[in-house]
Amino acid sequence: MEIINTIGRRKAAIARIYFNEGKGQITINKKELKEYFPLDQLQYIVLQPLNVLDASAKYDIRVNLTGGGIKGQAEALRLAIARALVKVDPENKKILRTNGFLTRDSRVVERKKPGRPGARKRFQFSKR
Repeated sequence: MEIINTIGRRKAAIARIYFNEGKGQITINKKELKEYFPLDQLQYIVLQPLNVLDASAKYDIRVNLTGGGIKGQAEALRLAIARALVKVDPENKKILRTNGFLTRDSRVVERKKPGRPGARKRFQFSKR
């Protein structure tokens, strides 16, 4: 199997992964998964597509993560891993789609508008 390259995005986070057969090692920005994402919840989010397919020990994954916060980065990585699993075997697409791992969450922060303190907030109204 050759190296598979996919990308995942969430909010301002971008995850570029290199996916190939191996022993289940995940390296993110030259750090181990548990070192980069110390919270169990974030590790669970990243490993969800692999756990659904029982493939957590079959593939090595190298990741370049940029932008956003840790939650957005974890969800961007989850999308990239799911896309790579579909490239490996198109049969996986139905299972991953039903679990919602192939849908790109397009919600992003709304921009700040001129003359206001935030995107929707207004300055306090003063009648007099």
